[in-house]
Amino acid sequence: MNFIAVIILVTIIANTALHFWADILNLKVLGSRLPESFKGVYDEDQYKKSQDYLRVTTRFGFVTEIFNLMVLLLFWFSGGFALLDRWVRSFDWGPVPSGLLYMGLLALLYAVLMQPFSIYSTFVIEQRFGFNRTTKSTYISDLAKGLGLSILLGGPLLAAILAFFEYVGTWAWLYCWIGVTMYMLIIQFIAPTWIMPLFNKFTPIEDGELKKAILDYAGSIHFPLQNVYVMDGSKRSGKSNAFFTGFGKNRRIVLFDTLIKKHTTRELVAILAHEMGHYKKRHIIQALVIGICQMGIVFFLLSFFLSCQELFDAFYIKQTSVYAGLIFFSMLYSPIDFFMGIFMQILSRKNEYEADHFAVQTTGDPEAMADALKKLSVHNLSNLMPHPFYVFLNYSHPPVMERLRAIRIQAQADQ
Repeated sequence: MNFIAVIILVTIIANTALHFWADILNLKVLGSRLPESFKGVYDEDQYKKSQDYLRVTTRFGFVTEIFNLMVLLLFWFSGGFALLDRWVRSFDWGPVPSGLLYMGLLALLYAVLMQPFSIYSTFVIEQRFGFNRTTKSTYISDLAKGLGLSILLGGPLLAAILAFFEYVGTWAWLYCWIGVTMYMLIIQFIAPTWIMPLFNKFTPIEDGELKKAILDYAGSIHFPLQNVYVMDGSKRSGKSNAFFTGFGKNRRIVLFDTLIKKHTTRELVAILAHEMGHYKKRHIIQALVIGICQMGIVFFLLSFFLSCQELFDAFYIKQTSVYAGLIFFSMLYSPIDFFMGIFMQILSRKNEYEADHFAVQTTGDPEAMADALKKLSVHNLSNLMPHPFYVFLNYSHPPVMERLRAIRIQAQADQ
């Protein structure tokens, strides 16, 4: 085992151990006492159910992660990467088709191994806690559509990356960066109208009190909004959400149908005000720019390691290749990716506070925003008081109690 193999192995094990520790700390701080601010919103039985849900999903996560780790280590140290590489090379198809076959088989193998866990999570755990609405036919249809999109959209992109690094030379990383950036922007543009409707129905919100309230609010903040769409989220889950997607003329704000059923008009306007706040504060552009810059760094660093024999020796492969190098470099890059992820989580939590502040300030209705957050937490069985270290590692949103505290402070300051 060479130095690069040691770095990768230590990183993988340390990352798994760190998240296990965070999960354990998170379970230890579970308390039976319902916070005062949730009395009248959460009943005692429902609150206990949320804690049971956290325990079950966390323990299932332990099993899943241990299985993932064991499979990876077994495949790695039994020479699986090298064996598959020799088999793919035996067809003598050339670097790009061979790369697509190699990476496609690894992805397929991983997907097959993880299916039992996905099925158990959906049809046992989520079913037990009243969330699952997915039928067997919908589940199979989603798998088929996902596979089709991966081949149709991901295949050509991967082929282009392989070809650039195989044939272009020194500046391949730059061409890949530009090409993938353009591809991402195109996907962002077409996703709301071409891709997402393959999985869900998006219906313009009906005329009435809610639509008028939303459009009136959008007009008051000069937000260019033609319509709001309702998504049939209840087709798969009882959980609620709202999100902003796309840009330009394909920009959409989407409400789950489950959200509309459980919230008042005031609360729904507050939720959408939060989503519009992300747009107004340029959080979406910010995340896109950071993602593009990070991708450029990855491609640049990748260009130095594709011909590094020590990287391939770490996985018992004697002959370098772009396709195997992409996979192995992603493992070597994981420490940087970990710290970048922490930074993005911190930034995301900051942005969520800003979007909440925007919603409260522009609607002038802090109670509606607070009530909406409370109901979302109850309906989704969210953990009200997670451990700070778990939040640091995993949360893209601040804990709901912290968000409520910030809203309360802002309301008092505005009085």
